[in-house]
Amino acid sequence: MIMITKQPRKQRKARYTAPLHRRQKYMHAPLSKALREELKRRNAQLRKGDTVKVMRGDHAGTEGEVEDVDLKRCTIKVAGVSNYRADGTEVPRTIHPSNVMIIKLILEDAEREKIFARRSE
Repeated sequence: MIMITKQPRKQRKARYTAPLHRRQKYMHAPLSKALREELKRRNAQLRKGDTVKVMRGDHAGTEGEVEDVDLKRCTIKVAGVSNYRADGTEVPRTIHPSNVMIIKLILEDAEREKIFARRSE
């Protein structure tokens, strides 16, 4: 059952307690202008292997490949985006999907091709 409410408190609770199959909807990111014209879509679901550009935060402008998609925390890890711990070790930094833009998609997956084919008809 999908909740229909405007209350921020309930919207937030719905997001944080959503099951994993519904959380996949939150893992969308906007497409670059070139991809937008080609695929006739505004955004797409992020998957491991896609190339993205970080648009917000300390690492804005950095381009890299998506290394990990974490549905439980609604975050992604991008190659080349990391922080350093106090002892000097490098750790990957997690980013929210809304703060990146997809530059290059991997279209080898049959399911993914179907999604984009539906829209172009």
